[in-house]
Amino acid sequence: MLDTSPTFRQFTAPGQVGPRLRQELVTCWIEVTNAGGAAGFPFPPIGAADAAPAVDGIIGSLAPETSRLLTATAGGDVVGWLVVRRDPSPLVAHWGTLHHVQTRPSHQGQGLGTALVNEARTIARDEMGVEQLHIAVRGGAGLEAFYGRLGWRETGRRPGVLRLPAGDRDEVLMCLAPL
Repeated sequence: MLDTSPTFRQFTAPGQVGPRLRQELVTCWIEVTNAGGAAGFPFPPIGAADAAPAVDGIIGSLAPETSRLLTATAGGDVVGWLVVRRDPSPLVAHWGTLHHVQTRPSHQGQGLGTALVNEARTIARDEMGVEQLHIAVRGGAGLEAFYGRLGWRETGRRPGVLRLPAGDRDEVLMCLAPL
């Protein structure tokens, strides 16, 4: 478990994310990816030239109804973050997706990922009106077990669709419902 409880903060508009937070998101993503994390960049190593444009895209798409950034801080530093998104179309507005779930390597194994995903669940349900969450994870990285312990269930698998240097991996589709 975490030595101290993380502080969660969500951001719902681009103007809420200042330069320091932007840089912390970039740094976290680089650390996670280069340690082998499955958070969106499949070919480490990466640097700021790779992560910064992706972070800028996330920040630019923030909107209260459709895209929220959730950060976890400890000791004043970002130690984990994720994005909750949903489509506003009435056909699918009842469900959302988690993207880029990550915890800094120095804070892994302390319950931070669990706390972050559970906080996202609460925000999605109570503030965004979402009834279920979906995520696509890289098979073979232990993520199915992690999410399974949190109540998520596998809803589909696309065998061998992820081409990685260590070999092809499945993309595993998971769902958490009800929230």
